[in-house]
Amino acid sequence: MDHSTHTLEDLGWRPFFGVQVLQDEAQACLAVRVMAVHRGKLAVAGNDFEGQIDSHLATSQGEEDRPTVGDWLLIDRISHEPLRLLTRASLFKRRAAGGDHRLQLIAANVDTVLIVASCNQDFNIPRLERYLVLAREVGVTPVIVLTKIDLTDTPERFAEAARHLQPGLRVECINARDPASAARLAALCGKGETVALLGSSGVGKSTLVNTLRGSDTIATQAVREHDGKGRHTTTVREMHRLDHGGWLMDTPGMREFQMVEAATGLAEVFDDIVLLTLECRFTNCSHGSEPGCAIQASLAAGTLEPARLDRWRKLTEQDSSAPTWQTRARKPAKRT
Repeated sequence: MDHSTHTLEDLGWRPFFGVQVLQDEAQACLAVRVMAVHRGKLAVAGNDFEGQIDSHLATSQGEEDRPTVGDWLLIDRISHEPLRLLTRASLFKRRAAGGDHRLQLIAANVDTVLIVASCNQDFNIPRLERYLVLAREVGVTPVIVLTKIDLTDTPERFAEAARHLQPGLRVECINARDPASAARLAALCGKGETVALLGSSGVGKSTLVNTLRGSDTIATQAVREHDGKGRHTTTVREMHRLDHGGWLMDTPGMREFQMVEAATGLAEVFDDIVLLTLECRFTNCSHGSEPGCAIQASLAAGTLEPARLDRWRKLTEQDSSAPTWQTRARKPAKRT
């Protein structure tokens, strides 16, 4: 992590966080940002301190109270004991794989999310839609980044499929190993800006981080030739400084991704289907065989793809069965 001698503003501090700090806290505490999460420890940086601290907060009461990469904390100025987690501007999270429904925190206080996919067998429309729903729910601007364009003669075919997911969606096709190709992404990482990478293992996230940083210190692995799938390379959530002064946040690959409360995101990503449901004759229409169903009429007219409808149904069912965790960050009350 290259963040020594930086101000809080360099690290991404905003008035949103400043209004949460009491006057007496400002005297006794340091504000630090979580730059990396290790087992039992947090790597943090602030105006007057950089190092590792314990990850346990005395005030922690729930799963969302655990610090994650990108968080802002108040620590004791002398002992460096973590005291309080500041309210987040945004939080990416997911349900753990399996049936225990544990909450996994992915990244906090992100300005832009780069949803990374590759132009090979691993390109997956349903998975991209899940990431888009998550980004819209959290309120963070998404950009789809398609890597490994050197492995296909038709990268535009993949790009067009991605653009079709939502009107106005920004899609970038790059060779993650080529600095010139990846340079336009660096413009998203201005001073104090935080950009997170999300995507499956093997799509080239670590390679992209290395290229944008002008370094090869992050380990990468080749994908398997028979199915185009990769192995987990990143095991630590960590923030990396870029030349433009922004921060690039790498996260472990996630092939199985279960969302947490995404009604708003679903409404935005699948707004065409939501609008159709409002045109149905009956408010409790199941969109099956009922008369006056706008969904069935659109299917019959060929203006709605059956596969897209199936994906909307599946995600909606998952969302309705999710545990009741809050997804959007609340605006903090102003401190005096």
